[in-house]
Amino acid sequence: MARNKVLVGVRAVALIEVGKALIVLLACFGLLALIHRDVEALAEHLVELLHLDPDKRFPHIFIDAAARVTDARLWLLASLAMTYAIARAIEAYGLWHARRWAEWVALLSAAAYVPFEVYELCRGITRLKSGALVINIVIVAYMICALRVSRKNDSAEADQGNSLTETLRR
Repeated sequence: MARNKVLVGVRAVALIEVGKALIVLLACFGLLALIHRDVEALAEHLVELLHLDPDKRFPHIFIDAAARVTDARLWLLASLAMTYAIARAIEAYGLWHARRWAEWVALLSAAAYVPFEVYELCRGITRLKSGALVINIVIVAYMICALRVSRKNDSAEADQGNSLTETLRR
């Protein structure tokens, strides 16, 4: 696999990471918009808007969780979301510019999700869960290939540099 061909795939992974960063950044701003607001009333309104029965299990859990939300928790969650979004954006930058450290980060972060996705599939198979697992396995396999190509290119460049040094010594 030539390095230029690998770069196209690595940049595709970078775009996925940018997408993740943007989605989480939107969630961060959504959390910040809830500060100093009656989150429980908003949750009740959302349940009503969706024509859900507030006495059913999941709508009830949602409303109860909203009742326990504090501004401090919203700030904490927004801070964590912002940190995650920044980390993903940095990873995307590194991947886009073919930095080996970013390839390792992409490999390890995708691999870290696989056991959780397998666990979730054991609890029930859905297209979303299956798709997430397949995408992460493809990313892991692709990043392994990209790292191998990077290592071969670095070795070839080092060998070329050594032969040039020897030629200059003569």
